[in-house]
Amino acid sequence: MNIAIDGPAGAGKSTVARLVAKRLGYVYVDTGAMYRAVTWKVLQQGLQVEQTQLVIRTAEQMTIELQPGELAQQVLADGQDVSEEIRHPEVSNRVSYVAQIPEVRKLLVDKQQQMARQKGVVMDGRDIGTHVLPDAEVKVFLTASVQERASRRYQELQSKNQTVSLSQLEHDIALRDKMDEERETSPLRQAEDAVVVDSTKLSIEQVVDKIVSLTAVYAGKEYE
Repeated sequence: MNIAIDGPAGAGKSTVARLVAKRLGYVYVDTGAMYRAVTWKVLQQGLQVEQTQLVIRTAEQMTIELQPGELAQQVLADGQDVSEEIRHPEVSNRVSYVAQIPEVRKLLVDKQQQMARQKGVVMDGRDIGTHVLPDAEVKVFLTASVQERASRRYQELQSKNQTVSLSQLEHDIALRDKMDEERETSPLRQAEDAVVVDSTKLSIEQVVDKIVSLTAVYAGKEYE
């Protein structure tokens, strides 16, 4: 089966999706990393994310590869490992601008759908269950409070010696939520048949257990 995990920034989708895929022996596809890779490339070229046509051209010309790594998925942009670089605040604060460009979304969604055709995929993002994989057998909307998401991001950046205030992170995350929810192309929203999982007070393992149990429920219904 295919598993779609949607939700706002900082809810833990990538970490949870990777662990669910590992538990089930599935392939993990980090769609957010693909948009981040385009954003990183745009910034590397000295472009502004508002230069829409140049952003589209950059996305069309670059190669993005997702490869399994020891601790996390490796993201290659034109052959260069940018797994760390795409998580920097300057990319995080601009990726929503790139992700709302229809031509960029169509280009990356086509790639994502190709990856899922053989089934056995766990894919996370903003519009997986509603747009990219509307026929996914299991759909989850993973969320958490803004304060909890900002706190997690703050601790992550602290561990990497990157300095940013907690209040700034809360502001940035709330702003990104607003942009993702209000964009015209494939806005962030919960699929009607998705199960909501609020991770605010749950450990990563508890969230993974919940999602894996959903796959067992689906499998049981399929073979009844």
